[in-house]
Amino acid sequence: MPKAKGKSRRQKFGYSVNRKRLHRAARQRAAPRVQCAQIRHAWDRSKSVSQNLAEMGLAADPNKAVPIRKRGPRPTDTEVDGCEGAKPVVRKPYVLNELEHEASLPEKKSQTLSKDLIDYVQHMIRNHGENYKAMARDEQNYYQDTPKQIKRKIAVYKRFYPEEFQVFVASLQQDKMDLQ
Repeated sequence: MPKAKGKSRRQKFGYSVNRKRLHRAARQRAAPRVQCAQIRHAWDRSKSVSQNLAEMGLAADPNKAVPIRKRGPRPTDTEVDGCEGAKPVVRKPYVLNELEHEASLPEKKSQTLSKDLIDYVQHMIRNHGENYKAMARDEQNYYQDTPKQIKRKIAVYKRFYPEEFQVFVASLQQDKMDLQ
């Protein structure tokens, strides 16, 4: 029987391979990091994924947790009661409670505008008021925004920072009163 091709050649060391990075990547693939803190703290490394999730009251497979019924005759009450005998025991209900509590918290406002855009909008309102055509001809309009684009940017500023906008407009009114 002939030898396999390439086996007779001597193996060469791969100097271009970063061994540290290779080892780190292999470690991450072997034991991936669980992002959710509640699940990570309750995780038992000696058990499988499905066993861990079942103890926490979570489902490993959503298709098995909430099965889709096939079309046909509806099951009777006795058939439904017979299937419910094999419910998994939840040994760590605090994980589920913490996840529900975290999900019920209101979402934080994460959208913000850049300082440059805020300065641009305030400059346009300060110099031109509500005249969007004049704003489009302003020399500060570096991106050559059309009147509609400028109006949209001002509307976004009003929506994101309503209190700040009211204070800004009030200060403009105060400045006009002081000049007269």
